[in-house]
Amino acid sequence: QLAADLPDHGVDLGVVLDHIQARRIEIWNQYYEALKPYANKGIFSLPSISDYATNNAHMFYLVFPSLEKRTDFISRLKGKGVWSVFHYLSLHKSDFYKPFHDGRALPNCDRYADCLVRLPMFYELRVEDALDAVENVIRENGF
Repeated sequence: QLAADLPDHGVDLGVVLDHIQARRIEIWNQYYEALKPYANKGIFSLPSISDYATNNAHMFYLVFPSLEKRTDFISRLKGKGVWSVFHYLSLHKSDFYKPFHDGRALPNCDRYADCLVRLPMFYELRVEDALDAVENVIRENGF
């Protein structure tokens, strides 16, 4: 699909990367605008881009109020054929880093590890399909 979408400039890596980046930003913006009403209702939080920053559209995520809500959302979305994943494990709880951690509580790390879910983000994504599934899960389950 990517090759068909590219302008005919031969193999110019800069053009290819710019085209992919433009598509990722398009997907990110579609997610953001479509999901803003649910965030405004407090169902989840959306990413925030500071005024001094730019958006590289690396990923699009939702932050749910609890691990249980996030886990339920991922499961129900999978049932609709859309794969979403949790983003990361807290480094201070990893087997690798535990011996180096000073033991202090890191509540923000734990909150994001428990509550953040990444929505699909790939070039060929039909955002409408992913959004239909997300909105159906929200409506059907009273999130």
